[in-house]
Amino acid sequence: MSSSTKPSYVLRYFPAPGIAEPIRVLLTAAQVEWTEEHPEWPDKKNEQPYGRLPVLLEKGADGEVETTFAEGTAIIRYLARKYGFMPTDLKQATSQEQLADFINDTATAFHLRRYTSEENKEMIITKFDGMLDKVLEVSTEALRKNGSNGHFHGDKLSYADILTYCFIKHLYVQAVQFQESLPSIVTSKLALEHTKLIKAVEAEPLLQKYMESTKSLNDMVSQ
Repeated sequence: MSSSTKPSYVLRYFPAPGIAEPIRVLLTAAQVEWTEEHPEWPDKKNEQPYGRLPVLLEKGADGEVETTFAEGTAIIRYLARKYGFMPTDLKQATSQEQLADFINDTATAFHLRRYTSEENKEMIITKFDGMLDKVLEVSTEALRKNGSNGHFHGDKLSYADILTYCFIKHLYVQAVQFQESLPSIVTSKLALEHTKLIKAVEAEPLLQKYMESTKSLNDMVSQ
């Protein structure tokens, strides 16, 4: 697909990383034209397909909106498939999707640990700790199976690389923001394969523009 025939996009989200961060990474890696809007909230809530963000508008060559996509996971997988960051083999793609689903559930548990009641906090923290250990264990095994080259599939950037990178970075950024000790805990749990993945993603030529506009996760992990 030549650059002249590629669609352009408008991403609607809040001015924060969140679930939109993998979308930003994928749009950058796809080398398409895209902009970002931050709708007034909740004033614009009823204008979104499901009353939630993110929302992605896909425009044709004439600049007219052709399709409106909603829900972060659906948007991420659409872009990954459309621009070649999802394995074409069904089993390999499903392997990446199941990891991504567990990462999303672990991220949800991470947020619950901060906002849950004191009565349930210990239970939620225990649940998150167990899920974090499992997602790091499973991802380490998958990375090793692919040769410990910093990628989940072959030797190129893929959907699972991006999701794992954004997840680990999200833990660091959020924990630092709320002055939690989690970064040092996560660092102690990361395997060599994770640090290789972080370096591979940040060295990816397709993501040079993105890396110039954000903090380096490798620097955070190394501190």
